[in-house]
Amino acid sequence: MEHIRTTKVEQVKLLDRFSTSNKSLTGTLYLTATHLLFIDAHQKETWILHHHIASVEKLALTTSGCPLVIQCKNFRTVHFIVPRERDCHDIYNSLLQLSKQAKYEDLYAFSYNPKQNDAERLRGWELIDLAEEYKRMGVPNSNWQLSDANRDYKICETYPRELYVPRIASKPIIVGSSKFRSKGRFPVLSYYHQSKEAAICRCSQPLSGFSARCLEDEHLLQAISKANPANRYMYVMDTRPRHRVQSWWATQKDIGRIIVRISSKIWNDEKIRESDEKKRLNAMANRAAGKGYENEDNYSNIRFQFVGIENIHVMRSSLQKLLEVNGTKGLSVNDFYSGLESSGWLRHIKAVMDAAIFLAKAIEAESASVLVHCSDGWDRTSQVCSLGSLLLDPYYRTIRGFMVLIEKDWIAFGHKFSERCGHLDGDPKEVSPVFTQFLECVWHLTEQFPQGFEFNEAFLLQIHEHIHSCQFGNFIGNCQKEREELKLKEKTYSLWPFLLDDQKKYLNPLYGSQSQKSAVLEPNTVSFNFKFWRNMYHQFDRTLHPRQSVFNIIMNMNEQNKQLEKDIKDLESQIKQRKNKQTDGILSKELLNSVRPESPALKATLSLKEQALLPVNDVLRTIEGSSPADNRYSEYADEFSKAEPAVVSLEYGVARMTC
Repeated sequence: MEHIRTTKVEQVKLLDRFSTSNKSLTGTLYLTATHLLFIDAHQKETWILHHHIASVEKLALTTSGCPLVIQCKNFRTVHFIVPRERDCHDIYNSLLQLSKQAKYEDLYAFSYNPKQNDAERLRGWELIDLAEEYKRMGVPNSNWQLSDANRDYKICETYPRELYVPRIASKPIIVGSSKFRSKGRFPVLSYYHQSKEAAICRCSQPLSGFSARCLEDEHLLQAISKANPANRYMYVMDTRPRHRVQSWWATQKDIGRIIVRISSKIWNDEKIRESDEKKRLNAMANRAAGKGYENEDNYSNIRFQFVGIENIHVMRSSLQKLLEVNGTKGLSVNDFYSGLESSGWLRHIKAVMDAAIFLAKAIEAESASVLVHCSDGWDRTSQVCSLGSLLLDPYYRTIRGFMVLIEKDWIAFGHKFSERCGHLDGDPKEVSPVFTQFLECVWHLTEQFPQGFEFNEAFLLQIHEHIHSCQFGNFIGNCQKEREELKLKEKTYSLWPFLLDDQKKYLNPLYGSQSQKSAVLEPNTVSFNFKFWRNMYHQFDRTLHPRQSVFNIIMNMNEQNKQLEKDIKDLESQIKQRKNKQTDGILSKELLNSVRPESPALKATLSLKEQALLPVNDVLRTIEGSSPADNRYSEYADEFSKAEPAVVSLEYGVARMTC
């Protein structure tokens, strides 16, 4: 609260950023320790979490007041007009401080209290069990085992404790490979396809330099290949663009030429001192020891594949261009599509999707294992491994399965959520929409396969909301080791049980086709299948081309159908109760007649009198299958109402006539 100077400002205007007539709402602006709250004259509330704020800009003073523009990480943009410049300046400075926290303990998750006790909190964290998930896949088995090599994070700090590796891979091989790979992220199992016996593995790039090799790393890749009895060759998928590879090899050749020249000069020119020689050679060695690529000559039975996904800096720039186009008022349709194309955003989405499709086809069609890596193995590698698994395994297309997928390939394997989402006041160059791209790829899949996913668009948007909100502990931190040190399971709550409590809101009404439930998805990635995700980037701009959601309409129809079915059951129950009452009445009469010793003649007389008293409609209703509106038996009505003709009755052995 020490950063808050002004807690309440009245007569603040909230502008509609796409209104050509500068339409606005007037209300009161409140500043709390966690939220910015605007309440308009109609008592409608607009809540903005401080952690969602990406940037705050105070514009030049105008005649109507001081403009304050807030850009949010969930793509909300609000434009306030504050009457007094001093109030605007106070709010501006407060938001700058509150939106950029210096340490984890100041994040909202550490103060958020949903009124749950410690036992309920713990159950929420235990909802997802990755050991059970690997058992579901079929590991450990004869080819794959659980390794304790990283039990204390001694080999790789950004990997989880429990890792699955080929059974024939010894600990010295694992340790040797980790020293050869960037950040120690050696090849490990991400997903096992039980029927194909093929695996998706992941790692980081090798630190190969221009001539180095690692026998342990070569042995580990051979072990992965041999762990698949269905296919002896495997793919190594490098997610980086090929032009960077060519540039790297050109650099290595240049370094080689320079070293040859320097060596020649050293031997031929006695004037060069030994210290100068060492400096130059050390510089070359440091440059050559940089991050590189596998040398194909050193790895047997391996096919290399480059898929061309750009790095985090290119993606950040692309999103910024997209948001500039989205925020421009009065664009024509042609200008909008031209801006969308020049941003390159959808091309990047397509590149990620193509990589996942190649991965899925390699396993499904060729039964080949695939090793995926990028630079450090926590951005593009997570995108491709998780999307490939999603295409292959229908379990990950359910609500719970999708949570497991995120826990496994993103949270456990060390995607740097706090750096990529800018949770703390750090290096802005580390911020990048890597996970947002993953969610957008999944959304495109739901558009192509509307019956193949249990969850709907709202589920994806809610997850995106909370990777930035810092309300729950799941996405705080950059790896499991860091989360354990922060004691998140003791001090914060998990997002997953809260999503499951509202599961009804996230169900896809079209989900249910058994063929698509169990099928491997094969999306079509031609350009016209990729479209602008309006509900992600304009979800808060309600006045911009308002449209009804098809899914919402179907959900409402489903609710109406359920209500009608309930009404039908209630009516059937009432009809059944009435029939039972009528049956009970008839049975009671028969029971009464059975205990009274009346003569047959008296019974006949009473029955005729009762029939005479009954209306015709009631008489007809006793005919099975008839109704008051059915007059097929009306010709018999008069006959039923007539007195019965004289009959001969035998009573006490005496014959007499009755009329």
